[in-house]
Amino acid sequence: MNTLHHNAALRHTVLALALLAAFAPAHADDDIAQYITPQSSVSAGIAGVSGDSADRALFGQYNGMRRHDVYGLLDVNYVTRDEASALWTILQGRDLGTSSRELRFMQQQQGNWMYSADYSELERVYPRTINTGLAGVGTSTPLVTRLAKQGTGSDLDLKTKRKAARLGMEKWITPNLQLEASIKSEDKDGARIFGRGFNCSATFGCVNGGGTSPVGAGAVLLLPEPINSTTRQLDARLNFSTDRLFLSGAYYGSFYSNSNRALTPTFAGLLYNPNGSDLNPAVVGGNNLASPVNLMGAPIALAPDNSAHQLSLAGNYAFTQSTRATFRYAYTRAKQNENFASLGLPVAPAGVTSLNGKINTTQVQAGVTSRPLAKLELLANVRYDDKDDRTPLALYSPTPGLTQTDSSMRKLAGKLEASYRLTSSYRATLGVDYDMVNHGVPASTYLPGGINLMREETRETGYRAELRRSMSDTVNGSISYTRSKRDGSGWLSATAGTPLVSDAQAAALGNNRPVTPVMYMDRTRDKVKLSADWSPTERFSLQVYAEDADDQYDAPSNGVRKGLQETGAKLFGIDAAFTLSEAWKLSGYASRGDQSQNINHSLYLAKLTSKSDAAGLGVTGKLFGNVEVGADLSYLNDKNGYRQAVETTSNTAATVATNVAFLAAQGGLPDVVYRATTLKMFGKYALDRHASLRFDLVHYRARLNEWTWGYNGVPFFYSDYSTVSMLRDQKVTMAGVTYVYQF
Repeated sequence: MNTLHHNAALRHTVLALALLAAFAPAHADDDIAQYITPQSSVSAGIAGVSGDSADRALFGQYNGMRRHDVYGLLDVNYVTRDEASALWTILQGRDLGTSSRELRFMQQQQGNWMYSADYSELERVYPRTINTGLAGVGTSTPLVTRLAKQGTGSDLDLKTKRKAARLGMEKWITPNLQLEASIKSEDKDGARIFGRGFNCSATFGCVNGGGTSPVGAGAVLLLPEPINSTTRQLDARLNFSTDRLFLSGAYYGSFYSNSNRALTPTFAGLLYNPNGSDLNPAVVGGNNLASPVNLMGAPIALAPDNSAHQLSLAGNYAFTQSTRATFRYAYTRAKQNENFASLGLPVAPAGVTSLNGKINTTQVQAGVTSRPLAKLELLANVRYDDKDDRTPLALYSPTPGLTQTDSSMRKLAGKLEASYRLTSSYRATLGVDYDMVNHGVPASTYLPGGINLMREETRETGYRAELRRSMSDTVNGSISYTRSKRDGSGWLSATAGTPLVSDAQAAALGNNRPVTPVMYMDRTRDKVKLSADWSPTERFSLQVYAEDADDQYDAPSNGVRKGLQETGAKLFGIDAAFTLSEAWKLSGYASRGDQSQNINHSLYLAKLTSKSDAAGLGVTGKLFGNVEVGADLSYLNDKNGYRQAVETTSNTAATVATNVAFLAAQGGLPDVVYRATTLKMFGKYALDRHASLRFDLVHYRARLNEWTWGYNGVPFFYSDYSTVSMLRDQKVTMAGVTYVYQF
């Protein structure tokens, strides 16, 4: 999908005119004439796509080419300028023949006024194939009917469609005062994958007190979330500028409304346990299984209506030609106050009819840049955020002591930086960064299950150093190093409420279960970055970059670090461009990324890795005077690894032996691999100075081998025998021809 050029592109055009006129008078006449008398174009054609919807599952997620074999191609780019009034008129349309289309109309009198109207559609098709007996998909009351056998239902086409319209305007009231305003409305329809599940136990009421749960009893249901919502955004700002001062006062409003209030499934017949036996409302083995259907049929709250309003004032002021200050103040109020009963949620705490959610956020930022000496540049910046959650606390869980959390938070961030030109070739930069987050103290009724340790406040200080060298007119390079450390206030026991715990208590809690949230843990971060670019001739350029980052995490423990221990990231890339001749150009790139996480759980050790390799090669040129050709080949290989080992330090010998035997038998989790190769080719034949024919060919091959929704050809199945699967190897070829007319 292409992106339309908005009025910023026109501003860049005007700037280009000024630069051409000032610095390139000998060659500017033709270029200026091109902008003053711009070219317009219309292109229309047809494209055919091979394969079926399963072959195009990945290829056609967003480009609108998933379901049909033939598509229309239509683009419009109409640009005119009235010389007498300097009035620009622009009409642009992209991908108008597909379900992901864009259309824009704009008129502008430079320096006076502008108005625009935009319309766009974007369709996202869920790439996996769903086979189900579910009825009423896309509604808030689906009917669950189990299949006699997996794969005997109907294939479900899940997708979401966005339709957005926007109106915008600008008006220069005086040479120093400008008004900007826009309003946007976006409708989103369709359904996306969603579900619910439970394991049968006395807690859920499907086993009598003291009874034993049937082997494998429980249920997981496919319940696609119905989507029918509208988001409206209003943005208005008044800009004032003088030689030294710029001010911008703005209002921003966001309004979300959802036509679906709650998702309430109903059932026709029985469900299956994971082992294939019946999960039914009869008494089985002395255990009452009547509650599962009632539990699974309880209403599920969907996104409620909400709104937010923000007022802000931002600007900058030039004290001198070398010293400038920036500032911003913003206040936002967000509300959500939907009535529970109207949402179809009959159960609520006594005396509570709605959440009455209110969050007020204040943001203040100020900064200054200065050049006190010819070789010295200074920068200072500070930002403060205060998120004040005024939502009343209430007991929303049937478990005593559980309630929703207070999300109030305060943040303070600061930056100091000095850059000094050591010689004509070397520039050194030193910087200090500070970041503080105050999470607040949990409410006395807050008792999150499983969380052991919390902190009221975390503080992080970082130091940066960079050395940049302009080695010559053709070679430049830089190296930078960053190190930061995060710690914080004393530890709180989430199960004990607000009191601080001793170091020994914190160590015992941290060693008991490794579920201390990462945002509270101590962290040491190191990062090194290298970059260089080389242009030995006007025809050849080369850019190289590399980055290595490492994070070490720590929380109190009794000698054994638990939870997240370490993360790492390595990145390397190279880009090159070579002009073979006036008619032929060659470009290429290659990159490698490697990320990892080391985790010590109470039962196992895990090393999670993500490795990504990408490469591409492109060439464009002219065969003869009226024939232009090009080709682009790209390759991507992305592999996620899940290495597991048994944690032996804090487990009994029996537990260790059991887990070792389990891993030996199961082999652990396999890698998830996504591999894609794309070849794009085009040929353009000029019929005359206005018309041309363009031929496009795209060949796409992909392999996705993953175990989330199936493994070794066995699809994931739900308790009604709905299945989710995807074709592992996919191959698509698209061919198109387009007639292009320029005027």
